[in-house]
Parts: sequence; structure tokens; C-alpha cells
Amino acid sequence: MSTQTGKIDLHIHTSVSDGTDRPEQILPIIRETGIELFSVTDHDDIKAGRLIRPLLKEGDPRFLSGVEFSCRDDNGRYHVLGYGYDENAESIRRVVEKGHALRMIKTRARLEYVQEAFGFRFPEEELRQLLAMDNPGKPHIGKLMVEHGYAESIGQAIHNYINGIRFRDQFLKPEEAIRGILDAGGIPVLAHPPFGDGDENLSREELETRLKHVLDFGLQGVEAFYSGFSDRRRDEVLALAEKYRLYVTAGSDYHGANKVVMLGDTGLDRVRNQPEGLLRFLAEVADRC
Repeated sequence: MSTQTGKIDLHIHTSVSDGTDRPEQILPIIRETGIELFSVTDHDDIKAGRLIRPLLKEGDPRFLSGVEFSCRDDNGRYHVLGYGYDENAESIRRVVEKGHALRMIKTRARLEYVQEAFGFRFPEEELRQLLAMDNPGKPHIGKLMVEHGYAESIGQAIHNYINGIRFRDQFLKPEEAIRGILDAGGIPVLAHPPFGDGDENLSREELETRLKHVLDFGLQGVEAFYSGFSDRRRDEVLALAEKYRLYVTAGSDYHGANKVVMLGDTGLDRVRNQPEGLLRFLAEVADRC
């Protein structure tokens, strides 16, 4: 088996969630970057895949169905990626519907919070437009705050104001997301494992404890190559992938103009030989693209 693969990016967001590029805009950008395999992993939604797939032409990069579910339980926050699932499966659609409903509850609560706590008010028409989006979230509220002069940047809006309200119950459970992906024939993968809730950076021991928790639900892989990882953090995740014989994936977490991350920035170019877990993952999904 070869120890090198082509350029891949398996963690990309569009305007269906909190990215700025529309799904139909992503494919031309992907072509320009030289990426050979990509996946769009919008939060709690699989709509982008249905829009991108009909646009693919012969010779285009290979496209793998993807999604990212925002989850929480008593052990903390988890972002669960799903790959190669049947987009028409009832199990994945049920999880998407629940994730969307919970996201809308949180969005409305956040809007009420910044109004009551800080007096931030927005025109009704702009609020209707925001709530009519596929999956509005903190970046969208932050953008609205910047436009009305309540914050200097989206990041400041989120950290200084929006994050003042916290939720415990308005999240999918990681086992719900993992089971929904598995039942749809997909592969569940833990996104950026060392990063917990918000800016939390887990220790090596905390990381393994949390990983073992979701392995019990059927998790099959970890995102070991990621734009925000140092070499040390990458190697910690790779060691755990080898220890538990997990698939390995690579993603940039591209959000367009909402995040200073370039497509294809996964860190894969910093290693000479790509790990066995990544090669096994690519072989497993080869016939699903």
C-alpha cells in the first residue's frame, strides 16, 4: 500500500451552516486548490451534498458525503463528523432534524439574551432573515452585531457577549449522532479531539478519557490532521488512533471569510509517510465517492 495520498480536505463548511461560500461556489474553489478528495461537513445539515453532487463533472475531485454534529453530554462537548453515509437514510435525517431544531432553540435564546443583557436590538426584518437561514448560529448573530456597531468583530461579539449564555440540554448526545451515522452506513469520526468546549485544550490524559467514552458508542475514527494542531497535538491523536486502531482523517475546518483557514490546510504536507489509519480510511470510502 502506498504511503502517500493526494491532497485531501474532509472538513469544510458552507453557507448551509456557518461558512460564507454557497455550496455551488465551493467546487470551483476546490478545483483551483488541487484537492483530489473533499467533503463538506456542515453543522447538523446534509443539504450541501445534494446541491454539490449534480455539479460534479468527469475529472473533478472526488466528493464524499459529510456532516458535523454538535454534541454534548455530562463528559463535555464533542463534534462528531460523519462520512460516506447514505444521504437518503432515515437515521441520518432524524439526527439532522433534531440537531436543527435544537440549533434554532439556542439561536432564539441567544438573540433574547443579548437584547435583555446588553440592550442590543435589531430590525425585525433582519431577525426574520437570520431565522430563515438553514442553520443560523453564533457567527450569524455576531455578524449582525458588528453591522449594528455593537461589536468590532464577530470573534469579539461571540466571546464578550454571546457566550454569556450557556446551555446544558439543547444538544444532541454523542451516542445519538454516532448511531445515526452508523445506521446510515457511514463512518463516525471525532473532530479535532484535543479541543473541548470553546477554547478548552484537553491534556493528553483528558483526551484519552473522553475518546474512550465515545468509543463505547461506536466511534470509528479521529481527525488527527487539522489546521489548528501543533505537531505535538497531531502526534498525540495519531498515537491514540494507533492504540485503538481507529481510522484517521484530515480536515482544514474551512469557513470561508468567517475563519482565517485556507482550503486544504490540514497539516498532511508536514509528514513524509501518511499513517496506516488514514490509508485504511481512504480505502474504505473509495467506492462511496
